Amino acid sequence: MLEPRPEGPKLVSIQVGLPETRGEAGATDPMHVQWTSAFVKEQVAGRVFLSRTGLAGDGQADLEVHGGPERAVLAYAAAHYPLWRKELEMPGLPHGAFGENFTMAGLDETTVCLADTLAIGEAVVQVSIPRGPCWKIARRWQRADLLQRVVENGRTGWYLRVLEEGAVWAGATGRWLDRPCAGFSIARMVEARHSPVAPLEDLEWLANCEWLEHARRERFAQMAARRKGARA
Repeated sequence: MLEPRPEGPKLVSIQVGLPETRGEAGATDPMHVQWTSAFVKEQVAGRVFLSRTGLAGDGQADLEVHGGPERAVLAYAAAHYPLWRKELEMPGLPHGAFGENFTMAGLDETTVCLADTLAIGEAVVQVSIPRGPCWKIARRWQRADLLQRVVENGRTGWYLRVLEEGAVWAGATGRWLDRPCAGFSIARMVEARHSPVAPLEDLEWLANCEWLEHARRERFAQMAARRKGARA
């Protein structure tokens, strides 16, 4: 059952974007070479339709690692922005700066849990997997160390799958529906995936977790098996 909470999280802003090519043709500096991505997103106002595969007006360039039902929406904590603005000395850093579709208040990687389910606007969404940040974060803001900083501080974001389609809008307050994996936060899942000292029990739990897609369960099963082999 869902643990009681004082109020639901708030959808502060919505961002969408389509693939476009940026950079300089023929550039040799890795930070300036041409790249094609939908990472750069703009805020949209009013009602936006959310389908099983994402928001109207949004897209992805690399469909092998972005998009699809398990990555329909990328969410990011609004609480991270004051920290980033100060640390990067960029007071105007806008929501959507980290490529997210939903900027949300009241949640972050330490408090949102795998399979958390909530109604937002007319849609119902469920936490699916942590976001695996990539080089595009550094390229977007021309900060070579930014990707490493995101990984180290854990401000990565998380993905949502869409259980019920419908319109969403900035300012909507989410209503909690279910929390089947209470205590297994996104931060804990990231630690299980990347830390060599993550508890074996966490790996085994994830390997058998019905809320994860098969390929990810298999990955955790292999990690657990290797850990057991190393202990033998």
